[in-house]
Amino acid sequence: MRAVKAYLDVRLRHIFLTRDDHPVLRGIDWHIRPGQRWVLVGANGAGKTQLLKLIAGAVWPDPDRKPVRHYRWGRQRRTTPFEAQDEIAYVGPERQDRYERYGWNHTVEEVIGTGLHRTDIPLQALGTADRRSIAATARRLDLDALLPRRFLTLSHGERRLVLLARALASRPRLLLMDELLNGLDAARHAVALRFLAATGRSQLPWVLSVHRPQDVPASATHGLLLAAGRIAWRGSLARAPLRDWFGDATSGAAAPARRSGARARVLVRLTDADVYLDEHRVLDGITLTIRRGECWVIHGPNGSGKTSLIRTLYGDHGVAAGGRIERAGITPGVPLENFKRLVGLVAPHLQADHPRDLTVAEVVQSGRHASIGLVDAPSAADRAAARAALAFFGMSGYAGRSLAQLSYGQMRRVLFARARVGKPPLLLLDEPYAGLDAPTRHVLMRHLDELIAAGTTVVMATHNREEWPAAVTHELALSRGRPVWCGPVRTPATTSARAR
Repeated sequence: MRAVKAYLDVRLRHIFLTRDDHPVLRGIDWHIRPGQRWVLVGANGAGKTQLLKLIAGAVWPDPDRKPVRHYRWGRQRRTTPFEAQDEIAYVGPERQDRYERYGWNHTVEEVIGTGLHRTDIPLQALGTADRRSIAATARRLDLDALLPRRFLTLSHGERRLVLLARALASRPRLLLMDELLNGLDAARHAVALRFLAATGRSQLPWVLSVHRPQDVPASATHGLLLAAGRIAWRGSLARAPLRDWFGDATSGAAAPARRSGARARVLVRLTDADVYLDEHRVLDGITLTIRRGECWVIHGPNGSGKTSLIRTLYGDHGVAAGGRIERAGITPGVPLENFKRLVGLVAPHLQADHPRDLTVAEVVQSGRHASIGLVDAPSAADRAAARAALAFFGMSGYAGRSLAQLSYGQMRRVLFARARVGKPPLLLLDEPYAGLDAPTRHVLMRHLDELIAAGTTVVMATHNREEWPAAVTHELALSRGRPVWCGPVRTPATTSARAR
């Protein structure tokens, strides 16, 4: 008879966590049992990520508060996660960012294989049995076709599911998922929910943090609401006040779509543009003209080329021979950095690029120079502009904090301030609202509407129709790097109807 796998039973009592003299978790008491599937909810900065990392053993509680942590599986009993770390799988945006930060560009097969051997990077060749196991795990998440691809050529949503496959390959006794469903298109979102539903047939316990009601799996059994580092509610999900947790999804009224003049100045023009990453064509025959005052939305499934297009417009990726890209003010001999200083960029890779010891003020000041960090001491103008941008986005109180003290959602607000700091005429936004709680998301959407109304040109990539700006004028639909539709927004009455 096949042995039944023993899953983790985790008990936390009297847990406090302080980071740089800032209280993060306060008096946490929580019991996670085998067979329980928890949804973890809370505002940005509530402490969700730090709580998951504490369970996984990546951070440690304040020792002077006499914390109690019990990890049990089978006949094993431990009072710290140190001996249990190999039994816990953690998937989250910070883990994903490490691949970008360190340039770990292995094949998808190799990345999933590191889960089998529980290493960060491949340290040994994969055997035949390894490859069979990897292929079986990939099939569970519909990733078969991606196995030969290089990890950094994938979309952010595809990367997230690959890292979930890596976690599953380790055969964990507890699965921790921080914002797993962020950035997934409808098809990938459905795949992830099907996987989570299938876990109901086992006793594998898991915890999933979410910000959106549509990300709550039907298979979840329990819910926990974290507020300012404290547990505000926990219990059976059937009794959870989910409507109160997520807040009102809409408010106010939609503004009419704004049309730009036909003779408005051209800011960026692509003509028959192909873009290759690691010999893989990610954009195919893109022709696109962006004029001052327009608001473009780029949409399409994971891997369709949205991020690659945003980074091409910005100047991070080049156009292959035979195509062309033109940028306002950039002629032969003029540095591309001159254009970048006139562009505000919000993108997931920027969260990985900035060193964690930088302060919020330094990150925002760097936006005036299109740099990562500051080469020279900030000028009085840099400091004044950063103060104004932080105030605009309600982040003034965070100026002196390091990035390491921020939640993922708070860091996204900092990137908005960085993009705004030079009051650029063009904003490029790649999934700008990923990882944000509902109140923060609504505030930033309103701020973006204000900037558009004031004349800022916007190009935004998003999966969510309700996030389209109210004044959208144009859309570009992509599929496998090719344009499906490129031109005026097709249904302004519905695409703008996020009813704010």
